[in-house]
Amino acid sequence: MTDIMTALGNVFTIGNLAGLIFGTGAGILIGAMPGLSVNMGIALLFPLTFAFQGVGGILMLLGIYCGAIYGGSISAILLKTPGTPASVATTLDGYPMATKLKQPGRALGLSTFGSTFGGVFSAICLIIFSPLLASVALKFSKPEYFALAVFGLSIITSVSSGSIVKGLLGGFIGLFIATIGIDNLSGSMRFTFGTTYMLGGISFVPILIGLFAFSQVLQSVEDCYKEKHVKTDVKISRVFPTWDDIKRVFVTVLRSSIIGTFIGCVPGTGGDIASFVSYDQAKRWSKYKDNFGNGEPEGIVAPEAGNNSVSGGAMIPMLTLGIPGDGATAIMLGALMVQGMQPGPLLFKEQASSVYAIFIGLLLANIVMGVMGFSLIRVFVKVVNIPKEILLPVIFTLTFVGAYAYNNSMIDVFVMVACGILGYFMNKTEFSMSAIVIGIILGSLAETNFRGALTMSDGKFSIFFTHPICAVFLALAAISLLSPVIGPVIRKMFGKKLINRSDEEE
Repeated sequence: MTDIMTALGNVFTIGNLAGLIFGTGAGILIGAMPGLSVNMGIALLFPLTFAFQGVGGILMLLGIYCGAIYGGSISAILLKTPGTPASVATTLDGYPMATKLKQPGRALGLSTFGSTFGGVFSAICLIIFSPLLASVALKFSKPEYFALAVFGLSIITSVSSGSIVKGLLGGFIGLFIATIGIDNLSGSMRFTFGTTYMLGGISFVPILIGLFAFSQVLQSVEDCYKEKHVKTDVKISRVFPTWDDIKRVFVTVLRSSIIGTFIGCVPGTGGDIASFVSYDQAKRWSKYKDNFGNGEPEGIVAPEAGNNSVSGGAMIPMLTLGIPGDGATAIMLGALMVQGMQPGPLLFKEQASSVYAIFIGLLLANIVMGVMGFSLIRVFVKVVNIPKEILLPVIFTLTFVGAYAYNNSMIDVFVMVACGILGYFMNKTEFSMSAIVIGIILGSLAETNFRGALTMSDGKFSIFFTHPICAVFLALAAISLLSPVIGPVIRKMFGKKLINRSDEEE
């Protein structure tokens, strides 16, 4: 109880609440603008976290995370251009309601309702189930932690566009970066090339900004010459759903929230899968099957509740085991580590008040997101129309400022630019930048516990197979490596079929 009261005191301060509200608003704006992403938003604004004390910076990132997922539905409904991949399914009924039925306010209100409900539901699940899983994980020793890290590394194939080779290459790059600096066990220097800058390893923040923000700026500059800026000019009337709409979609919202939370708990999945599965199940069980694709309310709330409920679900393995659920939580995991928090079962024991602050922050971020969505939607709609010619120079400047401000070092700026150029070409060749981040984050954990486990067993590798939990995680890692084969099948079943059907109906 003392930890909970401390967490409440930490969250409900003027500075921390302001950070959470700012992060949520910024996340909605970033998600609403096509071409920008959740990952980019977190990476770009991450340096601002150092301006906050305690958990304030983490609360801001939680706001960005929740807000950006929801924000993608705004452009999906108004422009049929999803701001984020997780909002693709929302276009199937959101855009027809906004255009054919001429009810953009109703469509945006339903998406806000579904997003808020899904986010709050998943946050409650996080609060209930995380401590239970952490209490079990407290029994882990070095072999289990190594196997856990291997399992975490295995999800790089799931976030790598379906290519095992590309995922592994990205992961190896991350693992190599993780080995740079002084060896924690032997004290020897590795890959420092005689420079003092690399004794402590390469700073994580410049890498993060370069891979996800600077590279996106380069890609967006190129896109500006290929694509014509599309504007929307709609009049938003009533936004808050009617009581009849709420009664009509409530069961669908609840079902989709459960689906999204469960999918979020599975490392390597994400909001795009959750949204399509939720949409498919909504259509299967709906009384209004024939209306889907023509502006059906259930077809709007289902994908939005599904993709927003992924946020809490994905944070369950991240906080309890230190395993990111998707690319966004991989960045969040790194952000927590930079802030001095090591996600895992010991976090619940050593920094319980901070954990409860994250719980409260995620719940509050979703509530703030809903309030902003219903009250400020007209403002967010106008932001969608901002030309990239104005937006990109601002983001470009922020990448340099953020990279330099972290350590007041120009070397960090050079690292950021180099990683940005690398990220740009990786994007072109469909390599996953999230794989690099996962490799950097989990590389040290895997190495330290691997060597520690061998020390415990006098150099016998059998220790990794005689411990049951360890063997289970290694088996799960092997299964996870096959996910690029399973993932496209799911997307093909629930995604392509629905999109083609929608196109035929039009």
